[in-house]
Amino acid sequence: MPDYARMIESAREAVTLASSVCRQVQRSLDQVRAITKDDKSPVTVADFASQAIVAWVLRERLGEVILVAEEASAFLREDEHAAHLEATLAAVQEVWTDATADDMLEAIDIGAGDIRHHAFWTLDPIDGTKGFLRNQQYAIALGYIEAGIPTMGVMGCPNLPVDMSAPLDEPDPAGCLYYGIRGQGVYEAPCDDARASPTRITRLDHVPGDPILVCASVEKAHTNISDTDRILEHIGEEHDVVRLDSQAKYAVVARGQADAYLRMPTRKGYIERIWDHAAGAMIAAEAGAAVTDIFGHELDFSHGRGLEKNRGVVCAPPRVHGLVIGAIRELGIGQDEQR
Repeated sequence: MPDYARMIESAREAVTLASSVCRQVQRSLDQVRAITKDDKSPVTVADFASQAIVAWVLRERLGEVILVAEEASAFLREDEHAAHLEATLAAVQEVWTDATADDMLEAIDIGAGDIRHHAFWTLDPIDGTKGFLRNQQYAIALGYIEAGIPTMGVMGCPNLPVDMSAPLDEPDPAGCLYYGIRGQGVYEAPCDDARASPTRITRLDHVPGDPILVCASVEKAHTNISDTDRILEHIGEEHDVVRLDSQAKYAVVARGQADAYLRMPTRKGYIERIWDHAAGAMIAAEAGAAVTDIFGHELDFSHGRGLEKNRGVVCAPPRVHGLVIGAIRELGIGQDEQR
């Protein structure tokens, strides 16, 4: 049986260090842009650096690991991207002090793991790239999948305020880290201190009569806003929408700050990627939320790098989840694509 305690501590350390590197890059946006001559390069640098750090820590602590991640090193190996390579290595060396360029590139490519294994890690090194560039919400999301089911999740949200009364569009100096093991609960801790004492979080059900607060993507391309509006109008209860980037939306639902995260498909045939949901979905579900696709089917992570058998995502406490799934069914949303 896997040593889950050792694995979750290693994953927590990896994500904490990656979060600190991403935060440092975010503080140096102008300097990175000056080096690379590329306005979007800070997120490119942070993406690669985050993946390298997570892969390095997992390998150092756990030995050989299977990691399925979003990035590959080919871009950094091209001569025309030498400036990006230089900036990424500088970021990595903030915590991996003796890393060479070859060490870093090798670590990044650990993320090309074979998903045909029974169990593997999956990583989105920066989920919410536009939020990162706006100095708003993004996440470093690491999940562990066994037989198609996420059994562990660690998610660093470096800009997410611990104080739930604070604005979500303003960066927090400490940020939040969420982690959990299936069947053992979910915990919140400061994102800037791997040794900090955690707090267990539990998602209570929504109280009838209270407004329903829905969190949705800032980027309109990520969710069908008109379908979201139709669903909320059909439910007929008082509601409001808050917008933020990344899998931080799962955390906001898990800790009771919002009552639903709806990711409605924007186009026919779109397939969600496993690293965009594994960690966040596990954390929200373990806290007490229901997490399914828009038809009420469990998310199935056993079909490669995509959620091939699912359409969209609905994450909410049980009462609101039932209302949303019922509204989707009654409105006939997505019925032509039901798998």
